Amino acid sequence: MVSIGAKALRTRWFVRMPIPLMRAGFGFLFGGRLLLLEHTGRKSGRERFVALEAVDRPTKDRVIIASGFGEKSQWYQNLQANPNCRVWIGFLRNRAATARTLPAEEASAIVERYRVKYPKAYDKLAGVIEDATGRSIEAIPYVELVLAKHPQNGRSSGA
Repeated sequence: MVSIGAKALRTRWFVRMPIPLMRAGFGFLFGGRLLLLEHTGRKSGRERFVALEAVDRPTKDRVIIASGFGEKSQWYQNLQANPNCRVWIGFLRNRAATARTLPAEEASAIVERYRVKYPKAYDKLAGVIEDATGRSIEAIPYVELVLAKHPQNGRSSGA
């Protein structure tokens, strides 16, 4: 039986609910645990948006996200084609960033830190990911977003 969390992750309107709030500058309501990622469609060339959990934030200029649906996630495939993106997180809005898929050793360390820091969330998320994808939380891809030091193109605000 598929869990409620797994069903929610597969429900488009549910996972897209935070996007307008975050674009309007209310990302701080999610306490820095949720971010908005703007990426470019690899086929269409159009701007695309997805709300994702920030798995880790080792520094103010680096955020780690996970592709819960693995390599088939559209946003993940788009970042593989073009790693230039934009991020909204907390009070920071529309900041240029560059994506980098983490090698297995780095990803493993991130997962372990998350498990220790958020044990209940880890257990829940691990179950949801396994229900939704059939893969373990350790087996999904992790991506580091390196935020630009300064706003670019006058489009960004926040710090």
